[in-house]
Amino acid sequence: MHAFAYSRPANLADAVALLAAEPDARPLAGGQTLLPVMRARLAAPSRLVDLARVPELGGIAETPAGLRIGAMETHAAIAGHPAVRRLAPALARLAGGIGDPQVRNRGTIGGSIANNDPAACYPAAMLALGATIETDRRTLAAADLFTGLFATALAPDELLVAVHVPASPAAAYVKMPQPASRFAMVGAFVARTPAGHRIALTGGGTGVFRWSEAETALDSGASPEALADAPLDPDRFTGDLHASARYRQALARVAVRRALADPAFAP
Repeated sequence: MHAFAYSRPANLADAVALLAAEPDARPLAGGQTLLPVMRARLAAPSRLVDLARVPELGGIAETPAGLRIGAMETHAAIAGHPAVRRLAPALARLAGGIGDPQVRNRGTIGGSIANNDPAACYPAAMLALGATIETDRRTLAAADLFTGLFATALAPDELLVAVHVPASPAAAYVKMPQPASRFAMVGAFVARTPAGHRIALTGGGTGVFRWSEAETALDSGASPEALADAPLDPDRFTGDLHASARYRQALARVAVRRALADPAFAP
């Protein structure tokens, strides 16, 4: 690991100022990705800005539309929070299935979303639920946040502050986990919203995306079984030592059918 400076700001303004002052400074949330990458000498930030004591980044609260979840809330906190379990139960179950207890008690929703790992779970939930992302300077739709592999629309010194999630009783998430890492070889988040069905897929290898053809079919009255013939772009899937691209594509169809069959998704 390369040498670096370390700061632990006490408020959001100080955190943003520290990041703006050094182009190579990086925010530290749960550290579940950044620290291993630094240990492997694949990243060498000049300074880590630890967000653990920034009060503006915490808290889970009900809103008129649903929930506001602070960026530094851990997966464990989200999985166990009564308001999340009541208003967005699929999101609570998703959070409870990430990694292992150690990861769930250190990893944060904001860190995961800002990192945008192509096999991460939260980005699929954000897309399917139509979440809104709050940063230190703006708000943007989840669909506008995720731009590519490990890439988002966030500026280098821009901090994700919170996510706003609509109440979503009719939603479900099914993950086909890689046994060792518990990352998704494929994950499918389905939601029934006032605007229609929304289906987001993660783990395919090219980044999170919505399966619009399946959404259109369901909105037109097609059965879940009919989705076996719905177009699904093969270029959205890649292969590795865990699964081939063709296998991941097949898993995606299975995951969506299982999610649609989940009792939580029933009308």
